[in-house]
Amino acid sequence: MPLRVIFMGTPEFSVPTLRAIAEAGHEIEAVYTQPPRAAGRRGLELTPSPVQREAERLGIAARTPVSLKSAAEQQAFRALRADVAVVVAYGLLLPRAIIEAPRLGCLNGHASLLPRWRGAAPIQRAVMAGDTETGMMVMRMEEGLDTGPVAMVEKCAIGPDMTAGDLHDRLMIIGAALMVEALARLERDALTFTTQATAGVTYAKKIDKAETRVDWTRPAGEVHDHIRGLSPFPGAWCETEIGGRLERLKLLRSTLSDGAGEPGGILDDRLTVACGSGAIRLVEVQRAGGRPIAGQQFLRGAKLEKGMKFS
Repeated sequence: MPLRVIFMGTPEFSVPTLRAIAEAGHEIEAVYTQPPRAAGRRGLELTPSPVQREAERLGIAARTPVSLKSAAEQQAFRALRADVAVVVAYGLLLPRAIIEAPRLGCLNGHASLLPRWRGAAPIQRAVMAGDTETGMMVMRMEEGLDTGPVAMVEKCAIGPDMTAGDLHDRLMIIGAALMVEALARLERDALTFTTQATAGVTYAKKIDKAETRVDWTRPAGEVHDHIRGLSPFPGAWCETEIGGRLERLKLLRSTLSDGAGEPGGILDDRLTVACGSGAIRLVEVQRAGGRPIAGQQFLRGAKLEKGMKFS
């Protein structure tokens, strides 16, 4: 028998899982997602989340409460009489009454190898830390922050030049297939859970804009991981003088390179930049208001030369 499912998610990362659950034939009673947010150049247009748009495409009712703490919202949730709730990057705290409402509990698709990187930004933090492996996990939710027991795991290698955006796109596909398999096992009463280890716990705190500026005095490996871990959003950045004006430059892709010099100094015509030790080559950058372009193309257009500096 298909399961009666409530789906809870908000960003693009959640969409493949919603679509896969629908395609697997489960009865999606409702989709919960965060309310439309102001967008557009002036921030005046209310834009529905990617999950809300997908729910509407599938013909499923989308609910957008600002909170699930009220008795009325909790009663409305219970009234759906779901077998299970599936949560993937929803972005709102689930009170105990919500977690305990579905007959078989709440399953969460989380983008890390728990207990490493519990919290809001596991993909970015894994790349920024220089991890070589991460994965998707299906866990049973409880009140703690990503502390519940784990049912299924699929690992994913993090390549040396892979960005957070690259990893995001890979994990959201892995996560969709993993959750559909978890629901299939749940239907057969064959989904088993293992308590998380108590050792190795780390927290993936939300990215703060104050940490996005590149510090060229750090070793090349750390600078490289910083750039790719923040790409494409919010983006690591530095400043340089172009045409007599100081301009902010977003750094989207880099790779480790040979070279040494004063930190932030341009070493050659391939946009190799010296760090505190070693060097990186900037592969893709973006000027304010511009589109992403190759590093060498930027170098030519901005008329920067060997010996000039990024700050």
